Parts: sequence; C-alpha cells; structure tokens
Amino acid sequence: MDVELLEIRDFLAAHHPFDQLPDGALSELPKKLAIRYYRRDAAIPDMGGLDEHLYIIRSGAVELRGSSDELVARLGEGDVFGYRISQQESDTQYRGVAMEDCLLYQLPANEIDTLCDAHAQFAYFFIPVGGERLRGAVAQAGQETDTQLNLMTTPIADLLHGREPVAVGTDATIRQAAQIMSERRISSMMIVEQDHLFGIVTDRDLRSRVVAEGLDSDLPVMEIATVAPLTLSIDTFAFEALLMMARHNIHHLPVMDGQKVVGMITATDLTERHTTSAVYLAGDIFKQNSIEGLKQASSKLPQLLQNLAAADATAHSTGHIITAIGDAVTTRLLQLAEIKFGPPPVDYAWVAAGSQARNEQTAHSDQDNCLTLDDSYDPDQHGDYFKEFTKFVCDGLNACGYVYCPGEMMAMTDEWRQPLKTWKEYFVKWTEAPEPKALMLTCVFFDLRYIYGDDALFRELRQFVLEKTRGNRIFLAYMVTNALTHQPPLGFFRNFVLIRGGDHDHTFDLKHNGIIPIVDLARVYALAAGSDAVNTQDRLSVAASGGEVTGDGAHDLRDVLEFISSLRIQHQARLLNDGKAANNYMSPDDLSHFERNHLKDAFSVVRTMQSVLANRYQAGRF
Repeated sequence: MDVELLEIRDFLAAHHPFDQLPDGALSELPKKLAIRYYRRDAAIPDMGGLDEHLYIIRSGAVELRGSSDELVARLGEGDVFGYRISQQESDTQYRGVAMEDCLLYQLPANEIDTLCDAHAQFAYFFIPVGGERLRGAVAQAGQETDTQLNLMTTPIADLLHGREPVAVGTDATIRQAAQIMSERRISSMMIVEQDHLFGIVTDRDLRSRVVAEGLDSDLPVMEIATVAPLTLSIDTFAFEALLMMARHNIHHLPVMDGQKVVGMITATDLTERHTTSAVYLAGDIFKQNSIEGLKQASSKLPQLLQNLAAADATAHSTGHIITAIGDAVTTRLLQLAEIKFGPPPVDYAWVAAGSQARNEQTAHSDQDNCLTLDDSYDPDQHGDYFKEFTKFVCDGLNACGYVYCPGEMMAMTDEWRQPLKTWKEYFVKWTEAPEPKALMLTCVFFDLRYIYGDDALFRELRQFVLEKTRGNRIFLAYMVTNALTHQPPLGFFRNFVLIRGGDHDHTFDLKHNGIIPIVDLARVYALAAGSDAVNTQDRLSVAASGGEVTGDGAHDLRDVLEFISSLRIQHQARLLNDGKAANNYMSPDDLSHFERNHLKDAFSVVRTMQSVLANRYQAGRF
C-alpha cells in the first residue's frame, strides 16, 4: 500500500467508528476518500447537502449550526459529521462552518451504506436514536455480551493479547519515536529506562506539540512526553481502564506489573460500543465551552443508559459508567467557572455527596454536593466569589439534567459552602451530639467523594470523619434508627405494599424502599469500621471483616443490591425508550413471575438484615 494511504488507514483505525472495521475493509477505505481543504469561516459543504457525505476531521475544527444559526456542536480531530450523524436526534438540518483551516476526509453516503450492510458493529454507530437503535443493541448484545461487553470480569491481561510493550529510552529523539510508531502502526508508546516508566507519547503529541509548533524532531522525546502518566495494574479488570479513560478524558493507559511496564491499553482495545461510548461522551463534554454545549452533550446520557441496559451490563458497572459522565460534566463546569470568574482566591475542594459520591447515579439523579474551602477563607473578601462560582456550577448541573437537590444539599447553599474548620465542627456536632432529625437530613454527607480542586482538603476532612465515627455506638445507634425509616415494601404475608392513589398508584418506589435501605445498612457498616469505602458494593465487600455483619449476610446483600438495581435500570430504560421521563416507581404488573418471587426474597433479606442491625445497636433506645 502507498505510504500516504497507509498513514490514512492508521489514522482511521485509531478513531471510532472505523476501529470497528476489519483490517481488509480498513485497507480499502483510503482509496475511496476524497481529501478536502476548507479555509477558516468556509461553509461545509460548499455545495450539496451535509448528509450526502460523511466527513472525518483530520485537522482543524468545525462548528455545526442549526437552521436558526444556533451553535449545536464544536468538533475536532477524529470527529465525524454529515451523513446520518448530524441528523440523528431531530429533523433539524445542520450546516458546517470551518472554525479554522481544516483538512477533511470525505466519504460518499453510498460507501457508508455498503460498509453498514457488511459490518453490524460499524452500522450500529449510524442507526438513529430510538426504538430501532435499541432493538439493534439488544440483538447485538445477545451475540457479543460474553466476549466484548463483560468488562467487569475481563482481566487487563486478556486485552494485551500477548503483545510486548513498545518503548524507547529517555535518550531517544522525537524522530526516533515517531519512526517506531509509524513502523509498528501504533498511536502511542512508552518511555522506559531500566524497567521504570518515565512517560508516554501519543500521535496527538506529535501533531500538536511537534508539527503544529515547528519543533525540532531531533530534540529528546521527553520534551513532548506526558510525564508520570496514570497507570493501571495488570491485576485489575478492563472496566477500571474504561472508567479511568472516561473520568480523565484520556485514551491510552500504561499497564504495570508492580514497577515493571507490561503493555499499553487504548480506547480501541475496549471495542464494545455500548461501554466505550462513555469515553467518547466524556471527551465530547470536555470540548464544550458553554453550558448550552454541555447541555447538548449530556443529553446523550439517557441513550447511554438504554444501551447499557439493552446489553445487560451489571447495575454495578452501569452506576460507575453513568457517574463517570456526571463527574465529567461537574469537572468541566468547574473549569468553565474558573475561566468565567478568574482563579479562586483560596484553595477549595468540590466534593460529591449521595449517589454521585457512591458511583451509583442513574438517569434519574439529582445533585448532592458541597464545597470545602481552605481555612484562610474570609467571607468578607471571598464570599461573593464563591457564591457566584457555586451558583454557576449548580445551575449548570441543573441545566444538564442533574436537578437541584430538593433538600438544598448543594454547594450553592451557604450552609454547605464552608471552610474546613467549619466542616469539622459540623461533623463533631453530628457524631458527638446527634439529633435524629438532623442526621436524617445530613446523612448524605457521610457519603463523600472528591471531584475537583485541592484533594488535600478532602483527605483531611475524610480522615477526621472516620476517626469520629469508628466505634461510636451512640452515633451509630442514631444512624441505625434513621436507616430503619426506609422499609422494604413487603407485607406480613409476603405481599407487596403498594402506593395507593396519586400519580404513582399501584406501584412501589424501587429507590427509597428497595435500594436506599441497603445503602443505609452499608453506610453504618462502613462508618462503624472506619472504612473509607463509599460505593455500597465496596462497603458490603469489606463489612464482614469489620465484624458488623457475617460473610453470608454481606454476600446476600450484595446480590440483593445488584438484583434490585438492575430491575430499576431496566425499568428506567423502558420508560426512556417509550419517550417518557425516567422514574423509580414500578408496578408488580411489570414484573414476570420469576422477577416477582425473587424481588420478594430480596426484600425479605433486607428486612432480616435491618432487624439484625437494630438488635445490635438497640435502635430507638437513645
């Protein structure tokens, strides 16, 4: 193959959806492409309709605008538009505008049709959002779940495929690294000296830091490398790679066996579209420069949940993936806030609470968050800045679908935007002089996870809280009493206790009466043991070692949580597929006989474990 065509083929292979094509189809594709140059501010296309071709951005940036000239999206290198992509979500006709000089690859619509007919995974990318796409996802998931979607049980080692790590030494030049990457047809490589990882370099680094800047290619490769990159242990699962890529907006992760480098995992190694779409969606979120742009990007979240539900992803993995997108939206809003209002006058830590902290968000999650400020914070000098700052972020989250917390447990509320010393005073009061009503309102703040800012502030607060709760029986007794306010909807004769009347007649609340009771139990177990685990499954995994619950009891609760959470996710996906808003209210009529019986068993387990914990702490006597 011609060197130029080979280079185009490698570029396509590194980007979705072309990474779904087999080698033979990929090798033929460059011959069918037209190469088009567009000057800054030029209309794309310059003739005909946008859907007559698929456009792949090789370099430059493009804006998509609607019929009223409103900005719909900003796209960059590797992104695609035109054909069916730009018309998927409505009947709006879009047009492209070059934001800067652009080099695009143009592929006729009939060639895309041919590829779609021959390759189902490639075709899935172009199916319109809605019932047809979901039905396709179900059919595809049935064939591929075992080999491609089951990232929770796929070891990282399996994805390395026996490949030896490709690396250069710290004394290698940029040119030498680029030559090796070209010869090996890889998009990244590691810089290793005496088995120690010093950094990584990617094809994007070569383009943006060398070619674009006119940098001398005989300089050391360390000049353009990402030093001390994030890494994964070979003992972890592929799912961890997915989450790290989504949360940090990266596509390459070195894999370590202890201190030794053993390989590199890329986004294209995680080939299942349903799950890796989280990586691409997170990438899209970090490209946005306005709340409206973030709103457009995050509107794809329900579709992601539908795809995961259709592919039978576990509730545990779905919660982590959906929350990773929530983390990305939050982080980008915080970055935009710092751009809008300027650098913060004192250090802060933005902290997630509730379901986001536990990595258990779904398509129907409100926001729970708080702000921990450095103790140098002065309300008179700094108060206005952080008031406007947090309002911008919380308003942005609400616009993106993470609605305001009904209890106002948000950083924009003055009470929950405080210096570290005040937060410590809060927790001293809650743990040393607990009041039932206060704990009921504030228990969400015993589930905390750092999102952005100065993580040292969060670590100090977290350690302080755990020291206050470990073995504190009076406080824990109050927490147990609070936990027992959420009871499974199961009657004396194992009949479901249903809501009567109102908008949710003849239903039960899967969240508040099914999942929250387990969350409450796991929280008590973790706080009693002084464990820093926050995710409910993680808390249950370590609970038995602390003596708060037997190994069998913890195992049963984990199974129950997964079963009920999966029912909830499937229920929400069905509502979304029908064009309705997601909620947590399920009717027994929607359950099969098998599901109905197992749900009753699940509720019985929860009720039994609540009784055991109540007896242990003599709940209600304090």
